[in-house]
Amino acid sequence: MGLPDLSAYRRPLLVDLYCGGGGCSVGYARAGFEVIGVDWRRMADYPFELYRGNVLDIPDDWLRCFDVIHASPPCQAFTRLRSRTMGPVLQGRLFDPHADYLTPTLEKLRALEVPWIVENVPGAPMPADSVTVCGSAFGLAVRRHRLFASSLELEGTVCDHEAQGRAVGVFGHGGGTIKGQTIARGEDAAEAMGIDWTHDQDVLANAIPPAYTEWIGRQAIEILELERG
Repeated sequence: MGLPDLSAYRRPLLVDLYCGGGGCSVGYARAGFEVIGVDWRRMADYPFELYRGNVLDIPDDWLRCFDVIHASPPCQAFTRLRSRTMGPVLQGRLFDPHADYLTPTLEKLRALEVPWIVENVPGAPMPADSVTVCGSAFGLAVRRHRLFASSLELEGTVCDHEAQGRAVGVFGHGGGTIKGQTIARGEDAAEAMGIDWTHDQDVLANAIPPAYTEWIGRQAIEILELERG
């Protein structure tokens, strides 16, 4: 499959690298971006145009055609859940060995003269000026802290854990409770994440709530507009 033709897209235009099921993509679209996704897997429920390929092999000249580049390199190598024993709900591919895609992705994006945003989990070797986004800030049932690093000056959110109460978990195969925490599955997991286009558990377990990148994306668009006068 060749690279998508960008000539028909309006601006601002964003590419979502390692797009998965589209949690980040939908948030950026809600913020006002046209979005194209890139992932090595075929994602049946992905709601935008999708290019299947290895992110690290994508030509730099094609990436330079975008207004903003977002990347969510696979985080399983860094997630804190790897060190926990939490029962059969987490058995499966989550704990298989994983390569570090974060470091080479950051290196690739820093070499491009294009605004970039990278998302990953707490504990990942992200840049020191990364900001944190939390589901409690948007009234979601999940907490799901995520770090965002960028060549743009972005703001994170203020957690509101007290108002949220006990957060719902969305990971693994879902279902049941762990240490008193409800682990949502399917439709319930999608609702907890603010996702309305899929109930696929594998997608939801690895997704980012779109509210996160809607928040980040609105800031990015404002900065781009200011720079263009």
